[in-house]
Amino acid sequence: MEKPLIAAKMPAQVSLEPGMHFWCSCGKSSKQPYCDGSHYGSEFVPVIFKLADKQDVWLCQCKQSKNPPYCDGTHKTL
Repeated sequence: MEKPLIAAKMPAQVSLEPGMHFWCSCGKSSKQPYCDGSHYGSEFVPVIFKLADKQDVWLCQCKQSKNPPYCDGTHKTL
């Protein structure tokens, strides 16, 4: 099993509009923390999540969170 690349050892604080969002799970995207399709040809797929309302969230960029796409503090142990 491939391991994701660590894009950053800190979460991304973002303000997201309602709707579908695609979080990068492979760590290769140039549009972190969002998917840009760089996972093609690997076993990774983006995590698709939907928000009903506009929200400020912390998205994981170390790709090790136990609660993807959200940061759970795992980056502090890397």
